[in-house]
Amino acid sequence: MHHSRSSRPRRRRRALVAVLTLVAAAIALFAPPATAADRGTGFGTWAPLSSTGWHGSMRVGDVHTYCIHPGLPVATGATTDHGTTADVRGLSAQQLASINHLVSTYGQTDDPVQAASVGWAVKAIVDRDTALHSWGYRGDSLSEAIDYIMRRASPENSAAIQARVDHYLAEAASVHVPRIGGSLTLTTAGDDPTDGTIVADVDPDATGTLRLENAVFADTGTSERGDVRAGVVYPISAPRPSDSDGRPYTVRASGTFRVPAAAVRLYTTPGQQESAGPADPQSFDLSTADVSARPVQFRPVIETTARIDGDRFIDDVQVSVGDGVWPRQADGSFVPLFASADLYRTGAFPAESAEVPSALSPVARLTLTTDPGRGPGTYRVSSPETLPGSGVYTAVWRISREEQDSRIAPYLPRGYTWTERFAKPSQTEQLAPTPPPIPPTPAASPTPTPPPVPTPSATAALPASLASTGVGGPPMVGAALGAMFALTLGTGAAIVARRRPTRRP
Repeated sequence: MHHSRSSRPRRRRRALVAVLTLVAAAIALFAPPATAADRGTGFGTWAPLSSTGWHGSMRVGDVHTYCIHPGLPVATGATTDHGTTADVRGLSAQQLASINHLVSTYGQTDDPVQAASVGWAVKAIVDRDTALHSWGYRGDSLSEAIDYIMRRASPENSAAIQARVDHYLAEAASVHVPRIGGSLTLTTAGDDPTDGTIVADVDPDATGTLRLENAVFADTGTSERGDVRAGVVYPISAPRPSDSDGRPYTVRASGTFRVPAAAVRLYTTPGQQESAGPADPQSFDLSTADVSARPVQFRPVIETTARIDGDRFIDDVQVSVGDGVWPRQADGSFVPLFASADLYRTGAFPAESAEVPSALSPVARLTLTTDPGRGPGTYRVSSPETLPGSGVYTAVWRISREEQDSRIAPYLPRGYTWTERFAKPSQTEQLAPTPPPIPPTPAASPTPTPPPVPTPSATAALPASLASTGVGGPPMVGAALGAMFALTLGTGAAIVARRRPTRRP
């Protein structure tokens, strides 16, 4: 199809109009909504221009806003909300912080005296000279300028407004520009890793919420708290996590804080006033964690069984955890624990007691350091030297935080000491004295042959016969015995002679 050259410009114009229409629609779609400002609370004439002016708030929706450009017409037309901004026609951060404080703290009101006072104070902060002279006043006193106007707008409230403006301006001057950001600091008690603190270094006017991981606030027992203030030290409690295998653990903290903004919520009306509404507080987040991981604490205890082998005291020492788990170091190895025992000697079996009798002194010392590869378990320990002699020996084991290496001490609770009872039966053994040697048995000596014992008849008759002769007993007995022996021999010989046969010649 053929088109003439004259039709081409018309088609281009129609295309351009279509594009501009789309652009305008897009601008209208994404531009901030415009709403007509309504008369708020205050005194004066609600009109763009008047000899009295309007002194109070303008209402945009539910928000009371206040003029920030004295001398410009009152914003009675369509007003656009630009949201919170810190870029308002060259106003400094201090001016914006002061204005925001007044319109937020006192400006959202239906009290006309209060609203008029806020209006005058805001205008004076923005441009004091223009605020003084915009309605004909020629002097240099703000109170006189207020009275010059309010005698026409509301003479009965002039004095009250003057007094409030002075108060508001003094208060606004004390408002400082807030600091955005800051830091959190966690501390760990030097002698107990389960104790510590957290403190927030933020703006003095900041408030916030803190959240803890692997710890709770000591006074509430919860891991979160609100209304946190700058510089306040909050004690925390950080016990071993329930799922810990004994390795060191880390406490973490995070917080969200809010500070009054050095900004305003800006509203503009083409050809008329710009006004300021309250800006929401500015928020920021902070976080931190322990500089060094916290060691898991435990309460080790000991069970022992002793014996004496040769001249040495031997102890089987079972080391276990009385509370919790056996802690590990960062590399996963078990924390090495040092324990020691004093060995005492008595002459008899002593009575068991909680304390060692004061009169006793140790005769030897036993020591034990657990194996990082094993941790809890049974360890055999023997006295380093032979026992000094016979007697009853008992060992008393102890575990003390004070005796640990400085790197290990934090794994035991503050002041922790475990001590074995004195003279426990399983810890008491006797070393008996060595018996004296048995002397050798002497050789047997020959036994002499006893003399023949006389028959009872002969010995019994002797005393009677001896008595008749008057001779002493022993000599007479010997003679009689000799006669008897001879007689016996003779009788025997006669008998033998009769029995022998007679030889013939």
